[in-house]
Amino acid sequence: MRKDARIYLAGHMGLAGSAILRRLQDSGYENILIRRHDELELTDQNCTFQYLKQVQPDVVILAAAKVGGIQANSSLPADFIEQNLAIQANVITGAFKTGVRKVLFLGSSCIYPRDCPQPIKESELLSGPLEWANRPYAIAKIAGLELCWAYNRQYGTRYLAAMPTNLYGINDNYNLEISHVVPALIRKAHEAKISRANSFIAWGTGAVRREFLFSDDFADACVFLLNMSEEQEAQILSDQHPPIINIGSGRDMTIKELASLICEVVGFRGKVEWDHSKPDGTPQKLLDHSLLLSLGWQPFTGLRQGLEIAYQDMLHKELD
Repeated sequence: MRKDARIYLAGHMGLAGSAILRRLQDSGYENILIRRHDELELTDQNCTFQYLKQVQPDVVILAAAKVGGIQANSSLPADFIEQNLAIQANVITGAFKTGVRKVLFLGSSCIYPRDCPQPIKESELLSGPLEWANRPYAIAKIAGLELCWAYNRQYGTRYLAAMPTNLYGINDNYNLEISHVVPALIRKAHEAKISRANSFIAWGTGAVRREFLFSDDFADACVFLLNMSEEQEAQILSDQHPPIINIGSGRDMTIKELASLICEVVGFRGKVEWDHSKPDGTPQKLLDHSLLLSLGWQPFTGLRQGLEIAYQDMLHKELD
């Protein structure tokens, strides 16, 4: 990717998008095109098409999405599928209509079946039933992946779908109504510490296993993928299989272990009480990222180090 390439980054205000923006800027890319949500409504097809026609990007990175944890996915299923389908269709189709040959679409590890073998290979896509709690979001992301693949097969584009594991880091969302597990636990532990409480309540049993990746590591992987050689791309882009690549850390842990580590980082010395009436979600979700490793990329931020950075970032935020 040339340093002067016109790169449209959709979703630059979110966790993943802001990390990608920092990585691009640190790498010397000079022409990054960004618009806030109040400046460009990506669920509006006409507005999206007109913007892409106007700016004529060389590369599109689609990090914009409606996202949230178990609670948000369970309570707003229509919003999650409707808005994500619209954003993806408008941006990916608009990119094609304006001649963009390279798109990086950010998906989610929830596209994989609830009970598939671990670690999860890219080939497990559509091999079994999805987790019910985030099914609408997962189906929307699968549709975005299929749209990328369809354009590649029909028109020879180079649209790639990156599937990250659970991300956390700088600029995360700490609103407990919609946050994911890491920011939710960090906030609960911090508030329990400040209030000198003896305990705080976490959802589920804590027995399920999850993998976590620092958002800046993920951003580094995304820029790596956009700079692959044609030989490297050929290992992912094919008419015979979806253009999908997993991005993860290669290690997982129970949510109880995560909560314990977060309490150490935050400095909360009380207990975590588990509300078994709340859903756990998928029993285990560990991505097989051997394809990405074989291409020459690997993560560089340890979990404790990343959590310390995330906690310090939260302390500077005005929380909802």
